[in-house]
Amino acid sequence: MEKSLITNLKEIVRVFACFPCVLVSCSHEGKDNIISIGMVHIFSFNPPLIGIGVAPSRYSYPLIKNSKEFVINIPNKDMVEIVNFCGEKSGKEVDKFKELNLTKEKAKKVNCPLIKECPVNLECQVKYEIETGDHTWFIGEVVACHQAEDYKKEENLLYWGGKYYSVGKIVKIRY
Repeated sequence: MEKSLITNLKEIVRVFACFPCVLVSCSHEGKDNIISIGMVHIFSFNPPLIGIGVAPSRYSYPLIKNSKEFVINIPNKDMVEIVNFCGEKSGKEVDKFKELNLTKEKAKKVNCPLIKECPVNLECQVKYEIETGDHTWFIGEVVACHQAEDYKKEENLLYWGGKYYSVGKIVKIRY
């Protein structure tokens, strides 16, 4: 197999196929927002730690930084237009809950709203904040999880390079 050397450092991250796409809701001092996030990763199973990468220029950044909490809402593929809107519009300019007619639900452990229309909501309290170049990773401990009874992981969204994808076919089952 022949390989070429990638010399444009910005292109290095393009070698990854896709990342999960989530809607993160956050709140501070009465300001609620939703941001689409493609930089999300599990950092630990025990305790359950999930991180999100947020650029300091984003409206949600100070909301999360100051409140030390957020909710990861996992949308399904039918919500792609909502996800796209939340990624293109700033909370400085538009109330995304109102504009998209999304329902705020009260969380059990954090002071951020859940998005009722998402089949999964993970309430997170920030345990670590790591500045990494152009993004800060907020790593939160999952303190509560809400899952719809009819939730199907196969209907989750993936994102990379300006394109949304749905989960593909299973090629092997590990166990």
